[in-house]
Amino acid sequence: MNLIEDIKIWISENPFVVGIVKYLLWVLFIIIVIKLTRRVLRRRISNTSARYKSQKGIEILGYILLILLSLFYFSGSMKNFTIAIGVFTAGIAFTLQELILSLAGSVYIFLVKVYKPGDRIEINGIKGDVIDVDSIYTTMMEIGQWVSSDNYSGRIVKLSNAFVFKGPIYNYSQDFPFIWDEFNLPIKYGSDIELAKLIVIKIARKVLSDYTLNSKAKWNDVVNKYYIENAEVDPTLAITLNDNWIQFNLRYIVDYKKRRGTKDVLNDEIRKEIYLTNGKVMLASTTLELIKIPKLEVDVNKTN
Repeated sequence: MNLIEDIKIWISENPFVVGIVKYLLWVLFIIIVIKLTRRVLRRRISNTSARYKSQKGIEILGYILLILLSLFYFSGSMKNFTIAIGVFTAGIAFTLQELILSLAGSVYIFLVKVYKPGDRIEINGIKGDVIDVDSIYTTMMEIGQWVSSDNYSGRIVKLSNAFVFKGPIYNYSQDFPFIWDEFNLPIKYGSDIELAKLIVIKIARKVLSDYTLNSKAKWNDVVNKYYIENAEVDPTLAITLNDNWIQFNLRYIVDYKKRRGTKDVLNDEIRKEIYLTNGKVMLASTTLELIKIPKLEVDVNKTN
């Protein structure tokens, strides 16, 4: 009986400590509920995208509940709740600017659908495939740097979500998962140019037929959604005359993840077809034409 009385006396004499303990218990309760909810969603939802979005939504809701709990608990009453929010916001806005921007960025990414896991983006000068978006960071598998074309470098990059407010975001796959690519082909003067054009266009249409067909439907959706003019998605060929050769410029549309492999197939198929023309079409290379060699006279018998 004396123990119970002593506990009551201690509680009455230390209200601040008791309040902190109650607050921590509430925080622990919210964290446990969030973790259990995430675990249930992970088991019940089979669709990967829906499971990921639901778990991120629960995580954001947990942060909001913890912030509201802190504000309400330490404000003392509902009367001072608004004042507490103002003071609390002003304090953390100064000391935790980057963290606040990151949290706001995660909400913005989630609601506006700026990008999602699986998208290929370029942000803050870093290009890669998004593999995760959490409350603070966007995690990417980096592309490029010391490796050529669109190959993975092997580095995993964590980038603050705050960067969505600080500069442009290039999304390679949202709405329109295709990109335009091109390469130049040097054809030697004296070649059968009409035959060369037929070869390049024929191979381009054969190799790129699936991309062209699928991209047309996607491009129509983009035109209907945004204020943008229609564009040519079929392979196009432009010719330029220069000092050394006739330059063929092939422009075409391709899946954003298959740019390097597609360019390799196009070049190899064109090379084979040109070889079968038996010299009617020839690839050019840089050449130097020597106009005149100056005459050099040496008198070996002349003495000083």
